[in-house]
Amino acid sequence: QVQLAESGGGLVQAGDSLRLSCSASGHTFSGYAMGWFRQAPGKEREFVAAINWSRGDTIYADSVKGRFAVFRDNVEPTVYLDMINLKPEDTAVYYCATVASWGPWITNSYKYPYWGQGTQVTVSS
Repeated sequence: QVQLAESGGGLVQAGDSLRLSCSASGHTFSGYAMGWFRQAPGKEREFVAAINWSRGDTIYADSVKGRFAVFRDNVEPTVYLDMINLKPEDTAVYYCATVASWGPWITNSYKYPYWGQGTQVTVSS
């Protein structure tokens, strides 16, 4: 059974950095997509970034390009989301998710069957 667990959230100031981690277990993730999503209060869950576990291909939402970076450690296995120059609008619960394939639909949260419990990121101005 696939299990995901996020960690690394917290309260920071605008301009600060954070690293989120997503520890994965219960399966070999070759060929899987690992995605990061976020949900702010009163808003829908939105795509942040994704990485192809095998090839390392990445994709980012326009709102985080140049500030966020997703990468994985195949040995652990763990996926990370490095966030720099954080803004108040980045405040949200951040979730990692995984699905056993990769395609142009990768930004769609409904395509992911496995989710972590989420970690809160709060950026003060």
